[in-house]
Amino acid sequence: MCGTNLSLSRGWSCISASEGVGDEIMKVAIGCDHGGLNLKVSVKELLNALGHEVEDFGCHTPDSCDYPDIAVPVANAVVSGQADRGILICGTGIGIGIAANKIAGIRAALCHDTFSAHACREHNDANILVMPGRFISTEEADMILTEFFSTQFEGGRHQNRIDKIPVK
Repeated sequence: MCGTNLSLSRGWSCISASEGVGDEIMKVAIGCDHGGLNLKVSVKELLNALGHEVEDFGCHTPDSCDYPDIAVPVANAVVSGQADRGILICGTGIGIGIAANKIAGIRAALCHDTFSAHACREHNDANILVMPGRFISTEEADMILTEFFSTQFEGGRHQNRIDKIPVK
């Protein structure tokens, strides 16, 4: 059991604060543009209820904003070690993910399903989860998030492939 009525009332499965990072609470940088605001609010509530440290880089209103203004600070927080992982959400997830991947050391992966969330962690060591705010439900986001946080990087041949990615 989760030990939180928030997760149970929403039908969310349980992501313990220790999954994916030993027994430590994970530091998560989160951000969205206006197209991802509703989903971000739900994801942030879940992460907070489970004890993770969440730093919200915006946006905070439904007013139109530019996704690079959110993606770059979240990506920088992950690269600098200020955050263990990041979560970015925009309407489709495409633009905000492209912007994040311009930062050296970021491997942001757009995930619509649990298979993608699992594979991007296991094979690509993705450090930012990108989700489409207009195309998945809070329940789907929970399952994707659970898979992303609980899957460990396999290393080996996958590390060899990551090492071949040019970083400028």
